[in-house]
Amino acid sequence: MHAPRKGIEPFAHVFRYLYGMRTLAKAPIAAILICVACGSDSGNGANADQHDAANGGSSSGSDGGSEAKGSSSSGGSSSASTSSSSGGTGSDASHGSSASSGSGSSSGVAGSSGVGGDSGTASGSSCTRPFFPPGAAWNQRADTMPVDSQSAAIIASLQAHGWGAGRMQIDTSIHVMCDQAGTAPKMTFTTTADFYSPDCDHAPVPIPVGGHLEGETGYNCTSNGDCHLIVIEPGEHRIYEQWRVDFTTGSYLGGCLAIWDTSAAPPPSGRGDGCTSADAGGFPMSALLFDADEVAAGHIDHAIRFILPNDIITKSTFMHPATHATNSSGTANAVPYGARLRIRADRIMPVLAGLPNAAARVVAQAMHDYGIVLSDGGNIALTSEDDERTTAKWSTVMGTGLGSRDLQTIMPSDFEMVDGGTRYNMAMVSCGHVPLTR
Repeated sequence: MHAPRKGIEPFAHVFRYLYGMRTLAKAPIAAILICVACGSDSGNGANADQHDAANGGSSSGSDGGSEAKGSSSSGGSSSASTSSSSGGTGSDASHGSSASSGSGSSSGVAGSSGVGGDSGTASGSSCTRPFFPPGAAWNQRADTMPVDSQSAAIIASLQAHGWGAGRMQIDTSIHVMCDQAGTAPKMTFTTTADFYSPDCDHAPVPIPVGGHLEGETGYNCTSNGDCHLIVIEPGEHRIYEQWRVDFTTGSYLGGCLAIWDTSAAPPPSGRGDGCTSADAGGFPMSALLFDADEVAAGHIDHAIRFILPNDIITKSTFMHPATHATNSSGTANAVPYGARLRIRADRIMPVLAGLPNAAARVVAQAMHDYGIVLSDGGNIALTSEDDERTTAKWSTVMGTGLGSRDLQTIMPSDFEMVDGGTRYNMAMVSCGHVPLTR
């Protein structure tokens, strides 16, 4: 899920993708959403969606894919623009891994204590989903939307192919930090080869004290992974999502940065047709993740992000609300970026009856009510936030917890695709985004 990278993905990324796990990473696999000054609640790790930062390459592991504006990575994850990035954690643990909040600091950033710290339990609507107004496309119910004319053919292709990893699986490791107090110091960054113009913004970014990147314990990108940095700034009505951040040298190096305005629902064309983001499809990653508190409340009121291997994603094609596609290898009846699938009305009751616990049923119900939206390339179908900042924990939510394979009985044939409207080919659009510089 990152911005696409221009260039060939290192073999290490491909290795991680093929094995569905960050075997080379020394840091915890979890990527964590932190709510700065929201109350402490360290928890576990969700899937690092992260791979598709700005342009669309694909990442390996659970989520991998959008990074490189234009190319796709080997191993099934899709790349966004040219190459792909390594994907989410892709780990298959029965429950989300637990990551400690405020674990370590990176060079160039203040320690774990002090103003702008990264510990905290979410409190107040500003740090809880949904992050965008009700009018945002992903916050609209999908259960009454008309069916797409290509639905039967696309679902048949997906059923024949199967989900990535061979089953519907959940990666609960994405980390997002929320600077509730607005005290995180802002830092400028030096762009790298993973920064694309004009897709990417180049403004100072809040760096929460004691925070960390996806898949790391601090701000040093030691694993050569996606290393997403995701920070919510409620006071500014902004979400900062950046791919391939690294402070290892003592300087702030960064790939594609996408800054989202949460005060208004984005238009159908998002940040601009042809423009990538930290997700290959051009979406705000954090808005489509689900978390343990939502599950504990018994309802998820937004669409859920899902990912697929590159060979079942339609090449260079997207539909709104996606704004970007990668050079994936799928055919015309593969799934295009932005496709919204929902569990069919005649299948929701059998699906719910076949699930092992109440937590799994909450997620499945949301897949009927709001649907799932193809956002990136990779192996593990669903991605959620880790439970570092949530009151509920993945290992115990609703009494039983939610395991990574608790939705494995859900098949592609249980879904239908809602009307996606116009299909856009990347060759026919050009990103016209005006980068934000402050």
